[in-house]
Amino acid sequence: MDTAIRTTCAYCGVGCGIRATVTGERQVRIEGDPDHPANHGRLCSKGTHLGETVGLDGRLLHPMIGNRRATWDKAVDHVARRFRETIARHGPGSVAFYVSGQLLTEDYYVANKLMKGFIGTANIDTNSRLCMSSAVAGHVRAFGEDVVPASYDDLDGADLIVLVGSNTAWCHPVVYQRVRARCAAGAKLVVIDPRRTETAEEADLHLAIRPGSDVALMNGALEWCRAAGVLDDAFLAAHVATPDGFWDALGAGNDLWSVARSCDVPAADLRRFYELFAATPRTVTMFSQGINQALAGTDQVNAIINLHLATGRIGKPGAAPFSITGQPNAMGGREVGGLATTLAAHMDFAPENRALVQRFWASPTIAEKPGLKAVDLFRAVGEGRIKALWIMATNPAVSMPDAARVREALAACPFVVVSDVVADTDTGAFAHVRLPAAAWGEKDGTVTNSERTVSRQRALFPLPGEARPDWWIMAQVAQRMGWKSAFDYDRPADIWREHVRLSQYGNGGQRMFALPGQGGGGNAGYDELAPFRWGGTPFADGRFATPDGRARLVAVTQKPLPAALPKWPMTLNTGRYRDHWHTMTRTGLSPKLARHRAEPLVAVHPDDAARLGIDDGGLARVATPQGDSVYRVAVDDAQRPGELFVPIHWTDQTSSGGRTGLLPRPLADPLSGQPGFKATPAAIAPVTTRWRGFALFAGEPAKRPDCVWATRVAVPSGSLWELAGDAGIDALLPSGERIEAVDRARGTQRIAVLRDGRLIAALFLTETGELPGRDWLIAQLAEAQAAPTLLAGRAPGAAVERGAIVCACFDIGVRTIVAAIRDQRLADVAAIGAALGAGTNCGSCRPALAKLIAEETIHAA
Repeated sequence: MDTAIRTTCAYCGVGCGIRATVTGERQVRIEGDPDHPANHGRLCSKGTHLGETVGLDGRLLHPMIGNRRATWDKAVDHVARRFRETIARHGPGSVAFYVSGQLLTEDYYVANKLMKGFIGTANIDTNSRLCMSSAVAGHVRAFGEDVVPASYDDLDGADLIVLVGSNTAWCHPVVYQRVRARCAAGAKLVVIDPRRTETAEEADLHLAIRPGSDVALMNGALEWCRAAGVLDDAFLAAHVATPDGFWDALGAGNDLWSVARSCDVPAADLRRFYELFAATPRTVTMFSQGINQALAGTDQVNAIINLHLATGRIGKPGAAPFSITGQPNAMGGREVGGLATTLAAHMDFAPENRALVQRFWASPTIAEKPGLKAVDLFRAVGEGRIKALWIMATNPAVSMPDAARVREALAACPFVVVSDVVADTDTGAFAHVRLPAAAWGEKDGTVTNSERTVSRQRALFPLPGEARPDWWIMAQVAQRMGWKSAFDYDRPADIWREHVRLSQYGNGGQRMFALPGQGGGGNAGYDELAPFRWGGTPFADGRFATPDGRARLVAVTQKPLPAALPKWPMTLNTGRYRDHWHTMTRTGLSPKLARHRAEPLVAVHPDDAARLGIDDGGLARVATPQGDSVYRVAVDDAQRPGELFVPIHWTDQTSSGGRTGLLPRPLADPLSGQPGFKATPAAIAPVTTRWRGFALFAGEPAKRPDCVWATRVAVPSGSLWELAGDAGIDALLPSGERIEAVDRARGTQRIAVLRDGRLIAALFLTETGELPGRDWLIAQLAEAQAAPTLLAGRAPGAAVERGAIVCACFDIGVRTIVAAIRDQRLADVAAIGAALGAGTNCGSCRPALAKLIAEETIHAA
């Protein structure tokens, strides 16, 4: 009988448990773990299709120095020598690590220990800086420590759930299903988001506030609660420190009508929210990137926390402010000190903490002060102050703001090391040394999710080629830099036990983060470690991690929001798609995940599109003072007029456009250092091409398409490229037997290339005509003998395309769903699920299904 391995999902901070059963050399069956407390067996579309991402195509499997393969001995010696030489010549501040929430806690621990305790600088930061560092800063200001004061169980007990800046249905689908289950039992849902997202579609109230006006909104809620007499005066008096003049300052300009103007929402809707909040003691306010990724992100976090502290809605079941993280181990990185602004184990750089950690590590030195945060770190690289940089498990040439400047910095840096799973990334192109790291499915260690639950991630497959775990790679370099005994780890269990000891060392209850009893049982105990949540119910006793044990209200004021600029009249927002992840190095391998949003789209309000001559389905160039990129257009009335939305996922490896990292400003919150991705001044203009089309390949083309628009889509047995351009690209196709059809009146050209009777490539272009659907042609790649109707793009006789994928879990398209609604007279989402299965797994497509039913009801009427 096959044995299932209990592990943890590779994607978001929900931290879903997985039961993985290996069925072949690089094959695995994925199921949700019904016993895991984070998901109770549910998985989203990304987790469901993890099995499609574990192959070795595109993997980096051997160390590389320049473009030449090297042994591990030579590669590690080279890295250690270059770092030693740089430190000797320029000091420890001349080197830096940039790490990732994709690392396991054990990897993070070794990286932090090496940089802060042995190299002696805090120049180690993480891509988590880009997604949740404002929450960290807000927690520390209010609570004295970075503690998330909530768990998923609180959602089950809430009577009001407020989602702020979070498209939870797409970005955290399993948590969203828990939200929906609670709403079905009577709880109310309020969504605060400038966009009418899929999450907002199902809300009892949606406030489409002006981007950046969250402080005004929350201060207004607090002032309303004070006027309504629902502040918890006893809790405030006993457990919260209030700055002098706090309440007087709050009263100025935070009345209902002033806030409605600031937020650009109807006063009646705002009143409804305030009345609902004031009347509902059991409220959870869940927030994510829409709050954190702002130039005033920390103030926005504290405005939310102020509201909960002042009304006593914290430390109680069903009542809490809840920061939900984006990456699978952003929390683990926060626990070990992976951010440049913390030392280790939730300690800062106070002299007594520095002495304690140095004593524990028996290290020769210790970082004296916080290091460079991500934006400043890459600025220092560009200015020549950082001369050796090690990047691990992340792709900053894509994901950092003002990515063109980041690329210039990497190109100028004397020594760049990249540890990664993938051979060719936008960042790896700048590396002097590339080191092959273990991927999900090969890693062994722990992760911590958004609710502080620690889970094991276990290996499913042996390490391929010469890939090695990140902790091992760093330990080898540390040993060759002269610190052999301090980094003499045999297995991740050794690192975990050290991490557990440090969490308790010298901790007489000052820090809530501690892991007592979690390091016992030896290696067997580590292997069998069951999920556990540290910290219990934080603040249930009213004590906080401040010197006097009291929480802090933090006076925050709404900063003036900039007016539209003549050259940059639009406001650009960035974010995630439902079925993609970060820079698509994993999800881009999955044909099923690729089809929901096959291309990077810029969402534009219909009024803006009409005014600017931009067509739905056409192309448009989005420009900012930092750069520009081309996108496919989606005209969408869910956008506020004057605002644009683009996804973050596409790279030079996958598209000629959609390069969102080129656009945002390299400006950050002054406290947290988190970049403001959500409100960049921008402009948009149509892009016209002579033709549009697509190319299909068995495998990959010999060279990338060279045209205005070329976006790669993973498909079974090959790749699909959506294209648009001006010049001909016939040379893109491989050699073989060609069949061709040309319609000069419509400017249409269709070519299929066969080899031994099988389809190996096809190119369909048109200037004014229609293009066939892709599904049937894609299926032909797997046929031993190509059909005679290849150039028609469909099977003989009538054929119905399934249309754009709505349910990625079960690969169901919009036309299939609409046909079922009409033919079977389906009246609700549950009926669609019973008929087709759509919406019955992760549920992230349920808002879209509800919308299709509503549209069909209107159509039938």
